[in-house]
Amino acid sequence: MSILVTGGARSGKSGFAERLTLSLAEQAVYVATAQAFDDEMRARIDLHQQQRGESGGQWETLEEPHDLSALLDRLSGGKAVLVDCLTLWLSNVLLALESEPDRQERVEQEIARLEDSVSSFQGTLVLVTNEVGDGIVPEYALGRLYRDLAGRMNARLAARCQQVFLVTAGIPIELKSREYKL
Repeated sequence: MSILVTGGARSGKSGFAERLTLSLAEQAVYVATAQAFDDEMRARIDLHQQQRGESGGQWETLEEPHDLSALLDRLSGGKAVLVDCLTLWLSNVLLALESEPDRQERVEQEIARLEDSVSSFQGTLVLVTNEVGDGIVPEYALGRLYRDLAGRMNARLAARCQQVFLVTAGIPIELKSREYKL
């Protein structure tokens, strides 16, 4: 079963995703996509690690900022997997290709690879992402491209997942079962 958990920054989505994963499996793999480029990000990562340690669950932590698809393919069929977070992964991929003339196409190819990995994943997979398009329109072209790619990525992965949760103000709501179909 694949599950997508989305919401705004600091909405409670990571904590919910961790609790949800541990409710489905006693042991799980935590795939971290963040990279600590400065002290503030290192502090955020440390806080997440501390919170996981206090959760009572047994987590194996793997870091994968770029080739998430390959890692998910390797982990398929094993322990439950929680990926936190897809929008950080997307940012990593986009910035790694920033100077490439065909960067948008290449990022879209990576999203398609991820979509295939999610579709074929055997076992429990929980994916955390951000709703970055609910705010203001970014001033710069790279920010607008990122926002657009994130929105399309989220929609594509939501279509592949059996459940989709929106977390707002710490309250998770399951969306897929409430989807209005035309």
